[in-house]
Amino acid sequence: MATHKALFLLEKQGSLAIRDVSTPKPGPGELLVEVKATGLNPIDWKIQAYGLFFTEYPATLGIDSAGIVKEVGEGVTRFVVGDQVLHVGYFNNRQATFQQYSVVPAELTAKLPSNLTFEQGSSIPIALETAAFGLYSSELPTGPCGAGLTPPWQAGGRGKYAGQPIVILGGSSAVGQQVIQLAKLSGFSPIITTASPRNADLLKSLGATHVVDRSLPLAPAVKAITSEPIKIVYDAISLKVTQQAGYDVVTPGGTLIIVLSLEVDKNAIDSSKSIAQVFGRANYESSVFKVLTALLESGEIKPNNVEVLPDGLAGIPDGLERLKADKVSATKLVALPWA
Repeated sequence: MATHKALFLLEKQGSLAIRDVSTPKPGPGELLVEVKATGLNPIDWKIQAYGLFFTEYPATLGIDSAGIVKEVGEGVTRFVVGDQVLHVGYFNNRQATFQQYSVVPAELTAKLPSNLTFEQGSSIPIALETAAFGLYSSELPTGPCGAGLTPPWQAGGRGKYAGQPIVILGGSSAVGQQVIQLAKLSGFSPIITTASPRNADLLKSLGATHVVDRSLPLAPAVKAITSEPIKIVYDAISLKVTQQAGYDVVTPGGTLIIVLSLEVDKNAIDSSKSIAQVFGRANYESSVFKVLTALLESGEIKPNNVEVLPDGLAGIPDGLERLKADKVSATKLVALPWA
């Protein structure tokens, strides 16, 4: 495995093409994983369309993967060669996942339980990490980076927020589905989410108690469900309109969590409400990966529904175009790099 195939973005805002690349060695604290399945995310097409993140090309995209450990770096004790794992990638050519081998930080990796396929496993990592970071992390030197709640896998965290409502905008998105499941573990009730009505049954099966039609005004719908103050709003979509709706609903002293750049009307912002911005691997919550295997085995965390794209790495560009055109709902597109 001196070389392997990777899907490259050839230049800024350019085209995608498969090329051979040298297979890297894992460093201290890292694993080399043979990528059996890789999930597509909206950020992948946005990088291609808008020229985000990368300054050097060709560049490999992809931040979700499941596969098999092929080499173990110095100091890694939780994994051995042959382990089946799921993990978060990153936007550099060693750690990106639109390729046949990827170098992985061990702290952002979990063993894949036997009840899940590689395809299902690849639907989970970045969405769950983003959900967990937004809910459970707190301050960084740059400012609020999460709501700072007690995670359900820490002492006293399971069910701690019983009786407190939470609002999740975009519940059928990959991140939204994971926020719903974590909110259930944390005890929130009611768990109110917005989505297309066709996805209501799915979201209720994950733990949502109320699914509000995303086309309806948010504030009156929430008031009709609960009179309790809304201390946590997680906007898994984070367009300007959803951010403003979420900000209007969250109570003074509460937190609006967003996953894209801030677009709330700055004239409407005051110090009584916190806004936390979450950018996946830019800020990460690694503690969830230590308990993830058990949560998946128990069914307390479930994967997204998946659709496997044809043609391996060559099928990814068409999949990204579908995401860009908003033609994917409540489903994770997955590619098989060895197909």
